[in-house]
Amino acid sequence: MRQMSGKWKATAAAAAIFTAALMVWQCAPSAPKGAKKGPANASDQSVAAMKTYVAPGDLDDFYMFASGGHSGQIYVYGLPSMRHLSTIPVYTPYPATGYGFDDESKAMLGGLTWGDVHHPALSETNGDYDGRWLFVNEMNGRVARVDLRDFKTRQIFGPMPNISGNHGSAFVTPNTEYSMMASRFSIPIPKGKSVPIDKYATEYKGVIAAVKIDPKTGAMSQGFQILTPPFDWDLGDAGKKISDGWMFWTCYNSERATGKLEVTSAQKDRDYIAAVDWRAAEKAIAEGKGDLIGGVKVLDPKKVPGIFYLLPCGKSPHGVDVSPDGKYVIGSGKLQGVTTVFNFEKIQTAIRNKDFTGDEDGIPVLKYESIKDAEVAVGLGPLHTQFGGDGYAYTSLFVDSAIAKWKLGTWEVVDKIPMSYSIGHLAAAEGDTCTPKGKYLVGLNKLSHGRHLSVGPSQPESMQLVDISEEKMKLLYDAFTEPEPHYAQIVAAKTIHPIEVYPKEENKNPLAIWDVKDAGVTRQGTNVLAKVVLVRSTITPTAIEVNQGDTVKIVMTNIEQTTDELHGFGLLDYNINIVVDPGETKTVTFKADKPGVFPYYCTNFCSALHQEMQGYLIVKGKS
Repeated sequence: MRQMSGKWKATAAAAAIFTAALMVWQCAPSAPKGAKKGPANASDQSVAAMKTYVAPGDLDDFYMFASGGHSGQIYVYGLPSMRHLSTIPVYTPYPATGYGFDDESKAMLGGLTWGDVHHPALSETNGDYDGRWLFVNEMNGRVARVDLRDFKTRQIFGPMPNISGNHGSAFVTPNTEYSMMASRFSIPIPKGKSVPIDKYATEYKGVIAAVKIDPKTGAMSQGFQILTPPFDWDLGDAGKKISDGWMFWTCYNSERATGKLEVTSAQKDRDYIAAVDWRAAEKAIAEGKGDLIGGVKVLDPKKVPGIFYLLPCGKSPHGVDVSPDGKYVIGSGKLQGVTTVFNFEKIQTAIRNKDFTGDEDGIPVLKYESIKDAEVAVGLGPLHTQFGGDGYAYTSLFVDSAIAKWKLGTWEVVDKIPMSYSIGHLAAAEGDTCTPKGKYLVGLNKLSHGRHLSVGPSQPESMQLVDISEEKMKLLYDAFTEPEPHYAQIVAAKTIHPIEVYPKEENKNPLAIWDVKDAGVTRQGTNVLAKVVLVRSTITPTAIEVNQGDTVKIVMTNIEQTTDELHGFGLLDYNINIVVDPGETKTVTFKADKPGVFPYYCTNFCSALHQEMQGYLIVKGKS
């Protein structure tokens, strides 16, 4: 490593102090000193209780979609009650709904049965949530689409070529033209090349990508990719209104360092925010520009100037967030005590005037002083910013374990509220749209020590509901979740219009049947097709006979048209567990390789005679 200057030594020392503080935090045996156990007095407690109380039979005002981290799922909560409403399985099998067991969902998962889920992104129209789809990324280079008509995962796209560690997604553009991606880890591309790590700075590359979204169906397809220096890309946000057409990502390790990154990547005073003109990139691809790498056309900013610029930002930035009017781009460096506000119009002026201080692999670096409007002294460890409907911004502070409230335009910090333990992201009600709703904000904390009954060494993560409807923020509620509620988006309940029954006329499956008289078993050689009807309180046929070695396809249709009348199909000893919603058809295909008699039964309670809803798979052994 090169010799460090005095300024770099000071920076490294500051980073070491920060790391030491984190080690103390990680080993803390009890809740932080001065942490409140709840509202200070009975009056505050009653106010908090009333503001979160949703009477039996009443409905919440908002849905919150929270990432499930390495569970691979999405968790759905109601606000303000913080009730867990459902789990949407995305990247991992989920027996509760039979996800990953039927042919369709098993095919979507491919050969992967885990996914580290980070950033849910609701579809948008004109920069506001439209209630159609939810996109979510995972680290194996994939993006999934959940249809909010039925809260089911309908497509998993990827793994994407050239992407390694798909952390920086699934951020959508204001009219859901694209879901944007960026690689966390730089590698030699295309994948499969082996290059010594000592050539990291020159021969390893990062990639920024756009996944195209069909405006009518939501179906995802290959868009374009852009080559980047070997930086580690983190979070992103799309421009809106005046900045529509631009996409922004933060990076760390602009040093292009390897090894112990907590030291080697903390040398510079600043890292970068990428500013990408995605419309210009889209046009360049349409004009046939780009090199074919890994089967995808990839733009090199050195060869295609005008699509990519770098904004210097505080060291190790995490979040980058665009204000509701699109005017401000806000970057938060984890190793600084300020959040930097960049002015989009100043960025455009600097680009026109070529007000650059250098370049990184041909990507111009804009002059920091020319593009910033303010450095807001929010506190230690700023991570992520959300917005209220009243011109205020809210920034999570990891080291301070707090949320700072500050005013756009005056840059004044007007309030702070402590979080229980090491807040990461935060989500305000529609707080990253053009029209934030205010009212509520949720802190997504990394830990929850001392806030709940002990459940052993593996502690739940915590979420805290904060009232932002008044001048001073107020903590209302603690909730706990499976690991890890990394990021979330909150949408008004009235925007979502889910169905509760699949209408019979919409079922286009050619093997679906709607009358028990049509149920039965047919054979073609060693292929057996069983058409099954599920309806209270019989599985028809009640017996399926096959030969050992047959390939068996069971197509089951739930012919109910009544809300909440789900039926299951659990086949013992064959690892088959299917759940079929009203009006839905599902298929499972398997090899009947074990001889004997195997019960199948309805796994979802459906009626007083639920227990009687059963049958037998009879596999005749080879003679």
